[in-house]
Amino acid sequence: MATGSRTLWKGAITFGLVHIPVGLHTATTEEGVDFDWLDQRTMDPVGYKRINKKTGKEIDKDHIVKGVEYEDGKYVVISPDEIEAVYPRTTQTIEIQRFVDANAIPFVYLERPYYVAPINRGQKVYALLREVLHKTGKIGLAKVVIATKQHLAALVPSDKALVLNLLRWGDDVKSLEGLDLPAAGVKGAKISAAEMKMAEQLVKDMSGDWNASDFKDEFKHEIMKLVDKKVKAGDTETVIQPEEEAPSEGAEIIDLTELLSRSLKGGKSSKAPARKAPPKAAARKTAAAKRKAA
Repeated sequence: MATGSRTLWKGAITFGLVHIPVGLHTATTEEGVDFDWLDQRTMDPVGYKRINKKTGKEIDKDHIVKGVEYEDGKYVVISPDEIEAVYPRTTQTIEIQRFVDANAIPFVYLERPYYVAPINRGQKVYALLREVLHKTGKIGLAKVVIATKQHLAALVPSDKALVLNLLRWGDDVKSLEGLDLPAAGVKGAKISAAEMKMAEQLVKDMSGDWNASDFKDEFKHEIMKLVDKKVKAGDTETVIQPEEEAPSEGAEIIDLTELLSRSLKGGKSSKAPARKAPPKAAARKTAAAKRKAA
């Protein structure tokens, strides 16, 4: 489960006057086959470029703006300041809006799960919420902001854990309108008693317990078997990655731990003080200033 995993987000579950400090841990892993692009002639890695689709030329990122298409071929350009002004306010809370029956949300709305674990002595009240959800058969509908994006989410008890499953918004799920679907009900779909009986028997014969290990990504496993076979046969290529520029010294360092701590304690200030630049970097800046003045 989340044991030993990196905490992706820290905040608190809130409902009424209850406040539960928690951290989010990823509950899934993307283990598909990762194909990198390589130049067939030189085995050099191939990257992605910003290309003007009309001229075919690469353009600098400073010349790129963001636009929203409102009609075919017609756009509204939105500036970075305008985008920043409407970003959802980060509150570091999983704010429960209401409790609903556990089976009330259709599967089509489920998007991405995260394990929720208590922190800062929140175990007791965490357990209380988990157990009351188990007992009542309810789940919590909540709003949460992660990485500047607001999400609707379901807080669901699962064994000893609480799982925060991000949901698709109502207008992100298409309606059934326009689909050629058979009428609902046995009579409406004109299913005979014999057909229903045979179908029930088939479902019964194929029924079993849920075991996640019974189901695997066959494509990934076949590709990795092929990779292992080629490695053992010596059929490999060496790819040398280009060196990346070293980060400049003296950059502003933000202590995320301090920011999160202030959020949990309800502090008003959300900006961490910048640490002083190392002496060498400061000396270089002074020398550069003198050269410029000269």
